[in-house]
Amino acid sequence: QVQLVESGGGLVQAGGSLRLSCAASGIIFRIETMGWFRQAPGKQRELVASAGSSGRTNYADSVKGRFTISRENAKNTVFLQMSSLTSEDTGVYYCYAVHGKAYWGSGTQVTVSS
Repeated sequence: QVQLVESGGGLVQAGGSLRLSCAASGIIFRIETMGWFRQAPGKQRELVASAGSSGRTNYADSVKGRFTISRENAKNTVFLQMSSLTSEDTGVYYCYAVHGKAYWGSGTQVTVSS
């Protein structure tokens, strides 16, 4: 059974940084795409960043220049380094992986205090 487990969320002051991690277990193949969505209170879930197995990355305009996504393919792990955080970055961050179908983590809370 495939499981995605996130870690690294928490409370941080505006301007600070956090690093999220997501490890996939139960998968023996290299995952095509891994990435992060987030959902703020009262808003729809939105794509934050994604990374293909070839290294291609994609970012939401709102996080470009502040967030960096990276992968450790051998361990099916994806990271999200977040810097210059603002209150607009507050939300639940969900890790996802795509290989034929989509798999989701249960989410980790990120709260940025102003």
